[in-house]
Amino acid sequence: MPTAAIASSPQILIADDQPAVLDALRLLLKEEGYRIITAARPVEILKAVEAHTLDAIIMDLNYARDTTSGREGLDVLARVRGLDAILPVVVMTAYGSVPGAVEAMRRGAADYIEKPWDDERLVAMLRTHVELSRAKRANERLTTENRRLVPNAPPLIAGSRVMQPVLELIERVAASDANVLITGEHGTGKEVVAQRLHAASHRASHALITVNAGGLSEGVAESELFGHVKGAFTDAKTDRVGCFELADGGTLFLDEIANMAAKLQAKLLRVLQTGEFQRVGSSRTLRADVRVLAATNADIRAEISGGRFREDLLYRLNTVEIRLPPLRDRRDDIPRLATHFLADYSARYRKAVHGFDDSATAAMQVHGWPGNVRELQHAVERAVLMSRSGLITSDDLGLRAPAPGTAADLAGMTMDDAERYVIQQALARHDGNVVQAAESLGMSRSALYRRIQHYGL
Repeated sequence: MPTAAIASSPQILIADDQPAVLDALRLLLKEEGYRIITAARPVEILKAVEAHTLDAIIMDLNYARDTTSGREGLDVLARVRGLDAILPVVVMTAYGSVPGAVEAMRRGAADYIEKPWDDERLVAMLRTHVELSRAKRANERLTTENRRLVPNAPPLIAGSRVMQPVLELIERVAASDANVLITGEHGTGKEVVAQRLHAASHRASHALITVNAGGLSEGVAESELFGHVKGAFTDAKTDRVGCFELADGGTLFLDEIANMAAKLQAKLLRVLQTGEFQRVGSSRTLRADVRVLAATNADIRAEISGGRFREDLLYRLNTVEIRLPPLRDRRDDIPRLATHFLADYSARYRKAVHGFDDSATAAMQVHGWPGNVRELQHAVERAVLMSRSGLITSDDLGLRAPAPGTAADLAGMTMDDAERYVIQQALARHDGNVVQAAESLGMSRSALYRRIQHYGL
């Protein structure tokens, strides 16, 4: 019986000049649900790559009789990589010929295994590389489609079932001038959605201005949004243009809107109703044609019930509401997102890291991700920097948060480590709700937001 069912029968090419090896691997992998193609010579390998849609190759390095240099296999590997850069190649090497396999990995092989192989290890290795290659191809398709639909927006990696309604809603409302409220836990990608909405609108040729509405003090926020005139207050040395003027004709994205001060909420409501505002210290009325996108991870209706947010302002902001699910509810997207970030950071840091080993894949799937996609992005970036081979390990990801039970355990941490851990635990206890986590920690929401950004949670 197969140890794991793999969707849509992946197709594997096995290449070796020994018929017994081909037969043994064919029987083993058919039992695991794979479709098998075999090749006995290098030229057959290349023909198979050109003629078939393959999910992986398992190939020997030596094909000429009485040679162990692996030169033929390395030449074939280079040509395969030229034909298909994503297709994973697992090389087989005789016991004692590991240096040849290491050279193959340096040239782009995904992994290697020694003859005679361990069936369980080979199957697990192959399953990992098939899943990774499929995730990479899915990313390519999603990125291509994203660029076709919204050429100037960052990619939104979302192939899971729970994200499909989100994508459909984005597509339906992007071209309109409707104000949109984007909700979801911190780190779920609300700013990416705002960027896509802007890029797909008729305002795309104008500015998208982003303001952290929750991170501004009451004294600064009014000037930030509406501008001020010289002499309006002590430090107003010159006139200042506010964000509404800067966004004229374009889009204004107000992040963390639920944290906006009550006085500023009233002024924002007036602007949304009339399109008119005044700079601080001026009696002159200005107008701006601005589409407003807002975002929050707070329970906005609970904020209204608690008297902290105006209900009439909510009605102006959420003509349409787009709610992003947390990463723990879209685990099918974790391999896609991780692979996307891996490609980005391996190129940025010029490191030949091309995949995740079994331990890393398992760690990512069981982790709670209180910081959602942003936390995954930072974990992969760290892993690329820490990795010493072509495959990221669970240790590279650094996901195993310390679990101190006593003051003595905490004493072994730095102050930053201890604070990061306490914040992670608070977020996990409250399912990522920053408002509730802040209350449990005895700090303001804005203070917790700053720490979340500092620690990349």
